[in-house]
Amino acid sequence: MIMKKYFLFFLILGTILVASSCAKLNPIAPTPTFIPTKPAAPLATLTPVCISTQPTQADIDRALMFTGVTFSASEWERSYTVSENRVSVSWLNNSLGALAYLEALIFPCGYEEPDIDNYFSDENWKTIFQSYENYTPTAPMCRTNSGLRLYEFKAVSSGYDYDIRFWAKNDTENRVITFMFVTPAGDESTMGDVASRLFPQLPTCSQ
Repeated sequence: MIMKKYFLFFLILGTILVASSCAKLNPIAPTPTFIPTKPAAPLATLTPVCISTQPTQADIDRALMFTGVTFSASEWERSYTVSENRVSVSWLNNSLGALAYLEALIFPCGYEEPDIDNYFSDENWKTIFQSYENYTPTAPMCRTNSGLRLYEFKAVSSGYDYDIRFWAKNDTENRVITFMFVTPAGDESTMGDVASRLFPQLPTCSQ
C-alpha cells in the first residue's frame, strides 16, 4: 500500500510539473520558469559572444552521464527530455519512494552569481515546490569556494514527509547543473549515500 501511495505521489507530481512548465518544456520534476539572462557588459562598446540556446549532443551526454553508475540499478527508472535552454533527466525508484531530478541549464550569454541568486529566489522556490502542501528550509544555503551550492528542505505531500536536497554547480561559463534528490523523511541511508557519491565536497550543510 505504501509503495502504491509513493507511486501515486510521483505520478501526480509529474503531471503537475508538466502543466506548470513553459510550453516548450516537458520536465518530470519541478523547475522554475526562468530564462537565463545576459549579464551587463563591462563596457557599452563590448558585446558578449552568445551561444545557441539549443542543447548539443555534448550537453545531452553530460546530463546523462553526470551521475555515473549511481542510479544504474534496475529499480531506478530513467527518463529525459531535451528542450530550449536545458536537458532534463529524472530517476524514479518506487520501492524507495525516491526521486532524483537533474537539469543541465544553458545560459547562452554567460551568467554571474546574481543570475543564480535570481534562479533560486523565493518566488521560484514557490514554483519548485508548488505540488507540495508545504516546505521548510532546514539549514541556510551553503556553498564551496568553487561555487557549488546546496539548499536543504523538508516538505509534505499527501500527508507524507520528505527530505530534499538541491545542489547547483557552475559547470562551464555558459552552463549550470542543478540536481534535486527527494527521499521519504528519515531515510538517511539513501540520502547520505547519493549525496556523498555525487557531491563529496558538499553532501550536506550540516557537516
